[in-house]
Amino acid sequence: MFQKSYETVFILTPVLSEIQMKDTVDKFVNLLKEEGADVINVENWGLKKLAYPIQKKSTGFYVLVEFKSLPSVINKLEIEFRRDEKVMRFLTTVLDKHSIIYAERRRKGEFNKKAEAKEEQA
Repeated sequence: MFQKSYETVFILTPVLSEIQMKDTVDKFVNLLKEEGADVINVENWGLKKLAYPIQKKSTGFYVLVEFKSLPSVINKLEIEFRRDEKVMRFLTTVLDKHSIIYAERRRKGEFNKKAEAKEEQA
């Protein structure tokens, strides 16, 4: 079996403190590492307004994790998401070759540089 590239985004309940939120993210990242996954990137997008209320909450902490792993790891990760009451929603997707290139460019900040260049020209 070969490893595939994945990206998972999950939303944590907004009632957590910064420390609790970081501990929860670390728990999922460590689970991936224990299962042999190669964690490429972890981004904390911060507290964002939700498009619609979830569990009577209108905001949540968004977290993105990019990793490479065997497909069998995904099931274990999603079971842990379902067991943890701090997780309001999650979505895991397989990245194709175009998505991998886009993710690398986004991590390098290429898209931010273009926006800054446009602002300087204006």
